[in-house]
Amino acid sequence: MTEASQQPRGRHVFAELRGISPAVLDDAPKLSEALRSALVTAGAQVRQVVSEAFTPHGVTVVAVLAESHASVHTWPEHGQAFADVFTCGDSADPVAAVRLLGDALGAADTTLRVVDRGAGSPDSSPTLSEPLSAGLRRLWELGEVRWQGDTGFQRVLIADTSHGVTLFCDDERQSAESSQLVYHEALFVPAALLAERLDSVLVIGSSEGVVSQLAVSAGAAVVDHVDIDAECVRACARHLPYGYRVEELAAAERGDGPVRMHYADGAAFVEHADRRRDVIVVDLPDERPDDAGAQHNRLYGTEFLRRCAELLTPGGVLVSQAGCPTLWRNETLRTAWRRFGAVFDTVAYHGSDEHEWAFLLGGREPVADPTALMVDRLRSLPYRPVSIDAARLQAGSMPPRSVRESSIR
Repeated sequence: MTEASQQPRGRHVFAELRGISPAVLDDAPKLSEALRSALVTAGAQVRQVVSEAFTPHGVTVVAVLAESHASVHTWPEHGQAFADVFTCGDSADPVAAVRLLGDALGAADTTLRVVDRGAGSPDSSPTLSEPLSAGLRRLWELGEVRWQGDTGFQRVLIADTSHGVTLFCDDERQSAESSQLVYHEALFVPAALLAERLDSVLVIGSSEGVVSQLAVSAGAAVVDHVDIDAECVRACARHLPYGYRVEELAAAERGDGPVRMHYADGAAFVEHADRRRDVIVVDLPDERPDDAGAQHNRLYGTEFLRRCAELLTPGGVLVSQAGCPTLWRNETLRTAWRRFGAVFDTVAYHGSDEHEWAFLLGGREPVADPTALMVDRLRSLPYRPVSIDAARLQAGSMPPRSVRESSIR
């Protein structure tokens, strides 16, 4: 526990673990060891573990920690367990402990709720601090934490916020229930309108699966969705109220239907692809010029754009999330504008109503007025956009002056 001179504070994690073998949930020694191991690995000091098996089934395990306590209560007949881990101070990570416990028990699904306690705010909500630019951060108040973990590629958090259920990757908001359709329509609809055909679509990134669904609704016969992070994609399907449903993702993983899911590195997939595409969608977290180790940076580079251009059918279009148009955060967008200008004969811009995101479209053939062409084709698009009409296409087509002046063309 904390020293008497310190203000008491801690984190309390409440978890529901589902899809566990009934035999595991009725095995008190196995549960005790799994809890002990998870806590120790997460940095806690375990003082003692006690367990009680009940008739006809069910087990309770309680661990006394130097930092506080942890417990597990099981319902074998339902394949479920409830767990809670409360730790004071910063030496142990209760979220990691719960995730490790779920892995050890073979849980198919884990739902978390994290509550910050003490430090003068006993009823305060947990928060997430999102970096925006140098010296500037945005603070999110979190409600129920539906899923949280380190996937090996990124830290993923799915939690309730004032924007609805919200997806964060490496502490950056990626999408939110209240506005995700505005974002995804801005990403996909202009490209669907500018492309000569919309039969074959390649989606890289975009873990939620909304773009794949929009492509099918717009008439695509085949959508290949490539994402390097299988754990994130599956967590999104389980916990987000938009995008893939669990059964829909399972069908895509089997290749059963128009959407085919591939868990692979996007750059490698494109490098070895032998099929041309009418539309290629690249939807990734923002480029990180200050982090050379960020694996997705390669998918913003000129060589990657050139290889994608080679895969486009005549009249085909590539669209990419290209960053933010605001002056204090537009480095990615300015760089992307120059790269697109070096690769494509047609470059079009679309700024979204959703937050501060912008998208760039590239085509190998010159188009005199891309926006006029999009507007002309809007009425015949099989998918009816909710947030985009002719006026929105026209209003969103002009990049900021600071971006236009960075062009090398």
